[in-house]
Formats: sequence, C-alpha cells, structure tokens
Amino acid sequence: MESTRLQKIERLLQKELSDIFQKQTQGMPGVLISVSVVRVSPDLSVAKAYLSIFPSGKSQGLLEAIRSNTKAIRFDLGQRIRLQVRKIPELSFFIDDSLDYIENIDKLLHK
Repeated sequence: MESTRLQKIERLLQKELSDIFQKQTQGMPGVLISVSVVRVSPDLSVAKAYLSIFPSGKSQGLLEAIRSNTKAIRFDLGQRIRLQVRKIPELSFFIDDSLDYIENIDKLLHK
C-alpha cells in the first residue's frame, strides 16, 4: 500500500513532467505526449513514467529521443521541484500501451 506522501510526489512528478513535455512538443505539430502514470519507489530514488504518445506510429522514435535526453529532463524537473523534494529521482520512461490494448479489445468485440 502506498503512503499519502508517495502519492503526492507521484502526482507532482506527473504534473511537472507533463508540463515539460508539453513545452518540448510545441514546435512539433501533430505530436502529443502525455504522462499517464508515474510510479515512484518507496525510497524515492527511482521514478517510472509511463508515456502515452500520439500518433502511436512515432512512439518508438520519440521514446528513444526522450530516453537519450533523460539527464536534461531530470535537470529541468529538478529546477521545478527542488523546493518540494530533497532528492530528484532517477527517471525511467516507458510507453503506456493501455489505450492501444483497449482499442484492440473493442475491435475484437465488434467483429
């Protein structure tokens, strides 16, 4: 069971990462990156962010670009939340394919 403090930090990271990605993708028309879930380890050292990327055809390329810029993203995140947390967690990014899964289930049910 997660503590209230852990949930607050997860929500804070989700909000700030969403804002960072929104500002980064303003120059890329037709691309939308949203942070669906952030899971933080109990010792607050690692954060796993699950990203929903539209269009899904570009998701692997964008995920690789995001992973290569993880240090810069962590620095930006640190500048934003440095007063709320002591230690900025290491970031790991993954694709959230739950929407694709739901769409696939819907297709199968309508056949």
